[in-house]
Amino acid sequence: MQYIEYGNTGLKVSRFGLGCMRFPGSETEAIEMVRYALDHGVNYSDTAYVYGNSEVILGKALKDGYRDKTYLATKSPIWNITKHEDFEKYLDEQLLRLETDHIDVYLLHNLGFDNWQKVKQYDGFSFLDKMIQKGKIKHKAFSFHGTLALFKEVVNAYDWEMAQIQLNILDEYQQAGVEGLQHAAKKGMAVVIMEPLRGGHILNHCPGQALDLINAYPEKRSLVEWAFRWLYNMPEATVILSGTSTLDQLKDNLNIFENARPSVMSSGDLNFIKSIREQFENKSSINCTGCKYCMPCPNGVDIPQIFKLYNNASMMEGYPVDRVVYQNTIVPSGCGVDQCIECGLCMEHCPQNIKIPENLKKAHETLNQKFR
Repeated sequence: MQYIEYGNTGLKVSRFGLGCMRFPGSETEAIEMVRYALDHGVNYSDTAYVYGNSEVILGKALKDGYRDKTYLATKSPIWNITKHEDFEKYLDEQLLRLETDHIDVYLLHNLGFDNWQKVKQYDGFSFLDKMIQKGKIKHKAFSFHGTLALFKEVVNAYDWEMAQIQLNILDEYQQAGVEGLQHAAKKGMAVVIMEPLRGGHILNHCPGQALDLINAYPEKRSLVEWAFRWLYNMPEATVILSGTSTLDQLKDNLNIFENARPSVMSSGDLNFIKSIREQFENKSSINCTGCKYCMPCPNGVDIPQIFKLYNNASMMEGYPVDRVVYQNTIVPSGCGVDQCIECGLCMEHCPQNIKIPENLKKAHETLNQKFR
């Protein structure tokens, strides 16, 4: 296992982190998997209040001395917060679930637009500071699904020690993206990567043309390995979480991460990954290039971002995060399709001749579907 500095915290963590959202149905198998990971050099475990019974199972798995083998990260259920005192109430419940006296890294969960307003309204910042003083948490952090502009706002608003973002071979320019990763790292923050395979959807929806490129490439690696390799190539990507649901998946991931060193990708490798991404993007159903000639919309509709989210959702049928971003960030911030008055000004400037109002309605219908 390879290890790396965790931002400016002084911690040294494994490049591979155990994501605990997708435990197997059997509690016995889940506990076996956690302990196997920790016995093989993994020292970072990530869970959340809203991940079903994950915290309870992880608490059981960390008995018998295993708690001392891992840095434990979990997340505050911001959706449930209705007053400042709720922050500590839920933290205390999590400490009981996890059967521990402290959380090493405590995250405010999913700071999209709505949750970010709650954190500011109910002063989540002083809560984090007080919990560090009390010894209930060691390090303060947040997780994020939203736009790059909002990510930078959140990063710049407080002295965070870590940000957790979605990033993978398809998301270089999505959500926080690589630019957000580098922005946080420049501030001395650790950056933890989630959804490196988009919950397995990258594998399950891989176009045949992309598989042909992988099979023809001189350096023989699986798509899974290429996806992880693209991430750990970046030194700013501190820990890369993988939510394995079987022991075999875990063992395969651990083998991949035996040589998880930064700067291992050649320029040819990076161009190869770009060509794989292009094969996925060819499945997009709205031919928006993101040129932004349609902007600014007089009513504030973020047309390119909405089309980007819709195309992502089209590529990855059943993957909910693009709807999460739309419903939790785009619409509440006043940039959703509900603001469109069909004035047609955007179409006058679109070099692709996209029927923008018509396609915005289609995107809204898809992106506004329930995800929970």
